Amino acid sequence: MHAVILAGGKGVRLRPYTTALPKPLVPIGDQHAILEIVLRQLACAGFTSCTLAIGHLGQIIRAYVGNGSRWGMDIDYSAEESPLGTIGPLLTMRDRLPESFLVMNGDILTDLDYADLLRRHTEGDAPLTIATYSRKVHIDFGVLTTDAGKVVAFSEKPSMDCRVSMGVYGISRSTLDGYTPGLPLGFDELILDLLKSGDAPHAYEFDGYWLDIGRPDDYDRANAEFTTHQALLLKGA
Repeated sequence: MHAVILAGGKGVRLRPYTTALPKPLVPIGDQHAILEIVLRQLACAGFTSCTLAIGHLGQIIRAYVGNGSRWGMDIDYSAEESPLGTIGPLLTMRDRLPESFLVMNGDILTDLDYADLLRRHTEGDAPLTIATYSRKVHIDFGVLTTDAGKVVAFSEKPSMDCRVSMGVYGISRSTLDGYTPGLPLGFDELILDLLKSGDAPHAYEFDGYWLDIGRPDDYDRANAEFTTHQALLLKGA
């Protein structure tokens, strides 16, 4: 099984932690970087190869990860000369990817079963399978419902439940057909194109542990929770 880890972003929202380190290498706990945790999880799940899409401070990631032998994986790299979005990096490496593979952001902590997600995608008929998570979104305003210029309903600072993308996908190489390598392509564009064509992605619903480390508050939470979640995140790894 093959995985692609997107590790080329600048981590602007996580500054100052990412001033000198690429976001996937910021430390979690006393001994681990985010990327190390992810690679250990992938190796434990049976993934034998991985491509790291790198850009900002990519040379530091290369120096840290090397060829992946310490995790028993074969790791190679794809370097972005300019930002290509979430899906754009896949286009430049398309010819060396298997027909079905895993794609994930390099800044998440989760106990998601990566192998099961890819298996479900491979056995299904969707061009894309998205790991989803239920989130409660709090709106800090009074919400009005209007009709013909009249207020017909009101809710004070409501909460709504929604399913969000976890930043982990199973994807088929053929899904990338028709897009031009070297041009930016976002996950949002791909989803909208698939919906427009009637070729809807599948959802892989997950209710375990998931934390997207996008902001300093998220990073502080990750470090605070890692001690109690380390056995869960690194089980068998």
